[in-house]
Amino acid sequence: MLKIQNLSLKLGKFELKNINLEVNQGEYFVIIGETGAGKTILLECIAGLHKYSGKIFIDGIDIGNVPIEKRNIGLVYQDYALFPNLNVRDNIKFGLKIRKFREEMINEYVGEISKILKISYLLNRNVETLSGGEKQRISLARALVINPKILLLDEPLAALDPNTQNEIKTFLKKIHKERNLITIHITHNFEEAISLADCLAIIHSGEILQTGKSDEIFRNPKSEFVAKFTGAENLFEGISRVENGIAIIDVNGIKIYSTNLNEGNVHFLIRPENILISKQYLLSSARNSFKGKISQISKIPNRESIIKVVVDAGIPLAVFITKQAFEELNLNISGEIYVYFKASGVYVF
Repeated sequence: MLKIQNLSLKLGKFELKNINLEVNQGEYFVIIGETGAGKTILLECIAGLHKYSGKIFIDGIDIGNVPIEKRNIGLVYQDYALFPNLNVRDNIKFGLKIRKFREEMINEYVGEISKILKISYLLNRNVETLSGGEKQRISLARALVINPKILLLDEPLAALDPNTQNEIKTFLKKIHKERNLITIHITHNFEEAISLADCLAIIHSGEILQTGKSDEIFRNPKSEFVAKFTGAENLFEGISRVENGIAIIDVNGIKIYSTNLNEGNVHFLIRPENILISKQYLLSSARNSFKGKISQISKIPNRESIIKVVVDAGIPLAVFITKQAFEELNLNISGEIYVYFKASGVYVF
């Protein structure tokens, strides 16, 4: 297990602030945040490239004073960080040489990892003649050849074309599982994060704001920033009061009911997939029901079977419905419509 406890670091005007994380053996952990959030600096602290306050433990051992070459950690940078004066073979060898492996073992390990990554034919090439995908494979080979316990990946897919991204992503999943690694992968891409992560952390301005499974974070963000950053629809502000065991949130005169019993000024979120839409008034157990008009109809990128319908019901409510349901309802702009959602589906923070 990797455990980070109260890690803080100040570099110029930037700070990592009281980072606390736990990553289990065999877990693929993705840290996601915008540019400048502190993702790379956090990885570099784990690798041993910065002095920090706080503690980092690997299997219960504080590695604060353990030299870089003895941490058994592989680090792969977005820009590959290959040595231009060394050929492919010597780049891959580098970590083994500084660890003083015997030459015959070095050659054996380089040969093995080259076969796994299908780069044996590149071993005598100059790294500056390689494509982006080839450079990334060499960078991965250099990190993996030392047989690390922890693999750190700094935006490993960002500089690659879509086809190469898919190839490298498939390989990362495979090697992570086969070697039972602790993998920490940083990115700003949600699709990438969701497709790879066992667990996610959101980082912003040097602070970890939320950790958990991807669906948990997307459905239940704990702050306005996380909700906006994850692209949440139907995020509103209002004033909440609790009466008879139910919260009533006032949004510009519109009353929204919630089972989250927060009071005062609040933000709240209604997931589009949790809203029922109908052309006729329905007798429903849903506490929240509104009549409105359709103001927008659009497709959702990369989700061909889903249609987004925005209903003006005093507040603009985005609803996700299947393409089949959309066609059956024969919905049109300005058409009158009813929307329903349960009080339990209104998440307040």
